[in-house]
Amino acid sequence: MKKILAVTLARGGSKGIKNKNLIKINGKPLIYYTIREAKKCKKFTNYIVSTDSFKIKKIAEKYKVQVPFIRPMNLSRDKSSSASALKHALLKCEKIFNIKYDYVVELMATNPLKSVKDINNII
Repeated sequence: MKKILAVTLARGGSKGIKNKNLIKINGKPLIYYTIREAKKCKKFTNYIVSTDSFKIKKIAEKYKVQVPFIRPMNLSRDKSSSASALKHALLKCEKIFNIKYDYVVELMATNPLKSVKDINNII
């Protein structure tokens, strides 16, 4: 069985909407909808949220998702690439969980309408 790390990148800062990952939609923070569907997926070895924000960390942990580190600020700027943040998450998680992953799946919080069926189909 392939080892798959799923990551939701959730910065605290945002150019357009301040704290967009925490904005309430139908009574729940935006990030909740991605977390809910990701937790239903049985194909992930680990699912984490990578963030630079202690507020986002607290919300993710409230929904029983691991936030095993706080992302450094140099990987959390407007001009920082998702690829560099995902690589950072992969390397940190390989050390923390003592696992060599075969795949990394990014689950974006900003598309909350995805379902577990969608996630399974991309895998």
